[in-house]
Amino acid sequence: MPLNAGDTAPDFTVKDTNGNTVRLSDYAGQMVVLYFYPKDDTPGCTKQACSFRDNYTQYTSKNIPVFGVSMDDEASHQKFTEKFSLPFPLLADTDGAITKAYDVDGGGYSKRVTYVIGADGKISKVYSSIQTETHAADILQDLGV
Repeated sequence: MPLNAGDTAPDFTVKDTNGNTVRLSDYAGQMVVLYFYPKDDTPGCTKQACSFRDNYTQYTSKNIPVFGVSMDDEASHQKFTEKFSLPFPLLADTDGAITKAYDVDGGGYSKRVTYVIGADGKISKVYSSIQTETHAADILQDLGV
């Protein structure tokens, strides 16, 4: 079962698509969208990623970073990013540490769950029932931004 709204978001340090180190704590004081998905370049995951791609300027205009997280490695993330022109980083959770910390382990893959983390470092929204094609726009509407 995923973490709940009000829980403190577990911090993490991981490599992104381009081998850069990403720490959640580096984003303290701002809202962050952290979406977990099962596998790069699969139909539902592609629709979800493209939903964020197509709405990304609305997130950046509100200074809301978006991170996709799966247990795929950097090379897989690079291919997925290039194929679909994804403008946001994908986090390579190859050991499953983040997936486990956020309680979305599906047994070797990340379950499709999205967390909105508030500026205070606490989870403000949890989305576990997701329409992949409209997910990013649905979050923006729900947040009223």
